[in-house]
Parts: sequence; C-alpha cells; structure tokens
Amino acid sequence: MRPDRQNTSGLEEKIVQVNRVSKKTKGGNKIGFSVLAVVGDKKGRVGVGLGGAPDVSSSVKKAVSYASRHMITVVMKGTTIPYEVRVKRGAARVMLKPAPPGTGVIAGGAVRAVVEAAGIRDIVSKILGSKNQASNVYATMEALKTLKIMNKR
Repeated sequence: MRPDRQNTSGLEEKIVQVNRVSKKTKGGNKIGFSVLAVVGDKKGRVGVGLGGAPDVSSSVKKAVSYASRHMITVVMKGTTIPYEVRVKRGAARVMLKPAPPGTGVIAGGAVRAVVEAAGIRDIVSKILGSKNQASNVYATMEALKTLKIMNKR
C-alpha cells in the first residue's frame, strides 16, 4: 500500500489495491493496470473508485476522480458510528461496531482504509467472508450507507 496523498481539494487519497491485468491480442499481450482508491475528507465523507488504464498513474487519476464524484456522507456519533452493522455484499461479509473514545481503529486493511478516510477514529470491525480487498471495501461502503441517525426518546 502506498502512503496517503492529500490533493488540492482537501481530500485524502488511499490506494488500496493495484492489479496488473493483461489481455491476449493478435499483436501480443496488451498490459494494463487496475487501481482501487479510497477518497475521504476525514469529516464524514468517503468514496471508492476503480480505475483502469495502460499505466498506473492514469489508473490512479481515474480511480480518484470517480471516487471523489461518488462520495457518500457517513452518519457519526462523536468519533464513532451510532450502532453495530453487519453487511453481506457478494461473498464479502463485514461487521462494524462502535467503540468508546480512545480505542482507535481496530480493522483490517480494506476496512481501515475506508473508515480512516471517512474520519471515524474509534471503531472495531471484522471481515468475515472474502479475502478479496475490493469486495471488502465495497461491503464496508455498503455498511456505512446503511447507518441512520437514531432518535433518542
């Protein structure tokens, strides 16, 4: 994983995965790269993008561009999430639990990238299904989308 980058619009970029892909053609193999990027402002907004191009830098630009255009707002309660969430998306299953202040981010690589970019500082998570990082990132995004504001009565 590459170090985080801060772009001009104040969004933090994290590259989760870089895949080298090749296609058989008449003239030989056509090689390209696929990049999975997470973008967030650390204030509750986060997005995920997948970009593909013949070189890594173009793939990164495409992924970051897509992610920044498709950001979601995450419901937070202080520095954590309001309640426990379990989501299954494809083969990936992700569990996110709120944690008391000072706990920190206890999460695997794929979930950690999304949660830190969103600005959540205290959370406990577990990846239960797939080892596929892309699937786990999308499952985490799905879990964060399902969060709603709880009314106290």
